[in-house]
Amino acid sequence: MIRRIAGVLLLGATLAGCAQGAGESTPDRPRLSTVTPASPAVPDASQPPSPGTTSPGALLVADFDSDTVTFVDPARGPMKSVKVGLAPYGIALGRDGRAWVSTAEGVAVVDTATRTRTALIPYATETGRPTLGEYRGGGMGIALTPDGRHVYVGVNVPDRDGVVEVIDTTSGTVSDTVPVGRRPFDVDNSRDGREVYVTNHDSFSVTVLAVDTRAPRTYQVAPYGTEGGPGSWLKPHYAAVRPSDGALLLPFEGERLAVLDPRTGNVTIDPMTADTHQHGTTITPDGTLLVVGTGPITSADSEASLTVRSPTGHERVIPLRGAHENVAVSPDGRTAYVTGGFTREGAWDGITVVDLASGDTRRLPAGVSPLGIVVL
Repeated sequence: MIRRIAGVLLLGATLAGCAQGAGESTPDRPRLSTVTPASPAVPDASQPPSPGTTSPGALLVADFDSDTVTFVDPARGPMKSVKVGLAPYGIALGRDGRAWVSTAEGVAVVDTATRTRTALIPYATETGRPTLGEYRGGGMGIALTPDGRHVYVGVNVPDRDGVVEVIDTTSGTVSDTVPVGRRPFDVDNSRDGREVYVTNHDSFSVTVLAVDTRAPRTYQVAPYGTEGGPGSWLKPHYAAVRPSDGALLLPFEGERLAVLDPRTGNVTIDPMTADTHQHGTTITPDGTLLVVGTGPITSADSEASLTVRSPTGHERVIPLRGAHENVAVSPDGRTAYVTGGFTREGAWDGITVVDLASGDTRRLPAGVSPLGIVVL
C-alpha cells in the first residue's frame, strides 16, 4: 500500500491523465462519415420515438476524440456516425428513444431511431473555447431523471470549480445551475429519483442534489487522503448506485471500494483485488458491480482489466488488452461492452466485448476513441 501511495503521488505531477493539468487540446484523429444535424427543435418528450431502423441491443458510443457519436452493431461494428459537438463524453438514454450527449459545445439531443441530431443546447456557464483533450471545458457526467423531465449534466470549468446544469427536456433549455466540485466526472440518479449524485474528481468529493429543491450537500470521499491535491491520482472517478440500499459505490485503484451513504455522508471501505487504476463502473439489477481497470500508472501495477464483483463481494478479474474507460452491460446481463476511448494517452478506436460467463473477450471497431456508451 505504501508502495502505491508513494509511487502514485510522485507520478501524479508528471504524467498526463487523471491528475489536474493544463487545458491542452488533443490532436484530431481520423473521423468516420457523419450526417448533417437536423433542425434544432426539441421533440415533445411525451411522444413516442420516430420510426427507424436502429434495433434493440445496438450500442451508441461517444467519440471523445472527434465530434460524433457512433451507432454500433455489437456483432459487426460501426453502422453510422452523427455529428453532435466537439469531444462528446457521456450519454444518457431516455425511454422515448432520445439520447442526451454531453460535449464541449453543449448537450446534444439525438433521435436514436432516425439517427439524427435534433438539437444542441448550449451551456449557460462560460467554459472557454471548445477543444479536444481530457481537460477541455464543457459537459462530462450526465444523467436523465427517471421521469424524463430533466437532464443533469456536470460541466467542467477549467481551473475552477464546476457546475451542474439542469436542462428541461420539454423546452430544451437550461433551467438551473448549481455549483459543485472540480471536474464532475460522473452524474447518477438515486434509486427513487429524488436525488442526483455528482462525483467531483479533482475535489475528492461527491455532491448530493435534491431534485425538488436543488439544495446541494457535499461529502469527501478520499480513502487515500487528499495529499497531492489536484495532482494526485487517488481520486474518485465514476460511481454506481447499489440497488439493495441506495449506497454509492466508488472504486479506487483496484484496492479499495468506498461505500458512501448519501443520507449521512458516512464512508466505509471494502477491499478490492484488481490492483490497477480504475475508472468506469456500472451495476446490474441484481447488484453485480462491473469496474474498468485502466491499466498501469506505475510499473508495479497490473494491466487493464474488468472486475466483476458479486453482491457478496466475490471478485473475478478479467484481463483486457490496452487502455479502456467505461462499461455497459447487455439487457440479459450476459455481455459487457468496454470502451477503448481512454481519457489519457493510449486510447484506441473500438470496444472490447466480454462474455461474462466465460471471460472470453473480442475486440470490435467502434467510432473514434469511444468513451461514454449506452445499450439501445
